[in-house]
Amino acid sequence: MTTQKYIQLAAIVVAAPLMFASCGKKKSDDTAQKADSEAPAAKPYPLDTCLVSGEELGSMGAPYVFVHEGQEIKMCCKKCLPKFNADPAKYLAMLKQGKTASDAHEQGDHSGHNH
Repeated sequence: MTTQKYIQLAAIVVAAPLMFASCGKKKSDDTAQKADSEAPAAKPYPLDTCLVSGEELGSMGAPYVFVHEGQEIKMCCKKCLPKFNADPAKYLAMLKQGKTASDAHEQGDHSGHNH
């Protein structure tokens, strides 16, 4: 084999994996975009207050926002999350009725809220 053939072979050996690597990455990006676009949108949170504490959203900084079983949930802070997670059905039922914790508020447990 001549030197020129060795150079051509080396170029093919180096270039082939790079071509296939970029093709595979593009496909995974397309799949991720497709999955994101097919995901159903969460139902928007209809209230201006924290579902757990009843505090006005934004009164303690940016609200903590997440989606639970297709429903967007907003809280005054992340410290309310453990209480929600302890009984999510209770809070989702309150949300369906348009109520927050201030409507059926458990007085006295505002530890960590600074209010």
